[in-house]
Amino acid sequence: MFNYSQKEFFISGSARSYTSTVPLTDDGLWTVAPAETAEYKTRIVVRRPIDSAKFNGTVMVEWMNVTAGFDTPPVWSFGDMEMQRSGAIWVGVSAQRVGIEGGGNALGAALSLKKFDPARYDVLVHPGDNFSYDIFSQIGATVWRNPTKLFGELLPIQVLAMGESQSAFRLATYINALAPLQDVYSGYLVHSRGSSGAALSVTPLADIPGPKALRSRTDIKRPVLVFSSETDVVGANLGYRRAHQDDSEWFRSWEVAGTAHGDAYSLGIGDTDDGKGSGDTALFAAMMKPPTAIYFGAVKCDLPINTGPHTYVLRSALSALDAWVRTGTAPRSMPMLEANEDALTYQRDANGNAKGGIRTPQVDVPIATLSGQGQSGQSFCGLFGTTTVFTKKELKDLYATKAAFTKKWIAATNAAVATGAILEVDAAEIRRVAQAYPGR
Repeated sequence: MFNYSQKEFFISGSARSYTSTVPLTDDGLWTVAPAETAEYKTRIVVRRPIDSAKFNGTVMVEWMNVTAGFDTPPVWSFGDMEMQRSGAIWVGVSAQRVGIEGGGNALGAALSLKKFDPARYDVLVHPGDNFSYDIFSQIGATVWRNPTKLFGELLPIQVLAMGESQSAFRLATYINALAPLQDVYSGYLVHSRGSSGAALSVTPLADIPGPKALRSRTDIKRPVLVFSSETDVVGANLGYRRAHQDDSEWFRSWEVAGTAHGDAYSLGIGDTDDGKGSGDTALFAAMMKPPTAIYFGAVKCDLPINTGPHTYVLRSALSALDAWVRTGTAPRSMPMLEANEDALTYQRDANGNAKGGIRTPQVDVPIATLSGQGQSGQSFCGLFGTTTVFTKKELKDLYATKAAFTKKWIAATNAAVATGAILEVDAAEIRRVAQAYPGR
């Protein structure tokens, strides 16, 4: 639908690692210095509008995630609809060693670049993740300095950095360590991070871990938007609430009710979303019949996985960050999710959905309980949240008629647009699928 092209490039250079003579503090106000130097050759993937008139001037550079043992682009998986329809260029960066050399999670070991296609990728060289921060900076600088080699006639106006989950941990460290030194990126989307950042350096150079509760420095005068699902904010594992910081001139935090770290959209539905409404229809239907397995049964979870509105709110976050960089006007502050005192669980309403946070019709006019917690099963299932489908009686008690449901759903959708949680272009489809809902 959007008429995009994809092209791969190999990029080489000399990268530095960084060190600190003092412990890294939780306020993020670090002063780091170059340490060692090493040669590298990595790859990037560029997706761009074929029609140059469609380009909006924004380049979104994603630090690809290697948790599964190979490069994956989760920000793209959740948000590519907004990137493509707005006319942005996406650049995926193989910033870390595992994505190239392998050696990470056995689940995707065969898909690391050199194992997947040794004839093509054996020329790549990665000196280790201590150098990943500078590699990511150099890719951003290349976007600015040599855009014609990457994008032809398309010239960037702003270049945004983004990373999800494991990559968000590294991006949190990058913002505090390298952004003050190099000032490459115009703004940052830190998507589904936990309370800590990644280590600045590990042996054999030096062990320089990040603090357990890391805030983002705000003196770089570049917008930083932290986007969190329910899975990310509370709990013993990620627990971003432990690193909470208030909104400020250069910082915003979005916490979204009814969402999970990974969900039915990012783990399947989005792969076939044609931008013409099929994805919206499939995601709504999934709330009534949620999957328990992903990737054709390669990973099986014990309960139906989350089918919430993560993709819709992330699309709005991408748009808001882009506008913030362009205009200097920050998006409105959003409410926090209402956590219990133990910071392990949420306060929940009568329908089982979390209170507070960014609200959408999926949680305010529910047909299922949507949670970022409570899942178990194979591999990464604990990150995929749950969907508990309402019974016919429960639906009847909530909505006497289909017309009553539709009226409430449309009103809640309009309210989400008014707050900036959902873009109007998505709201139109969200209203449509509810009107087509047959009821029970």
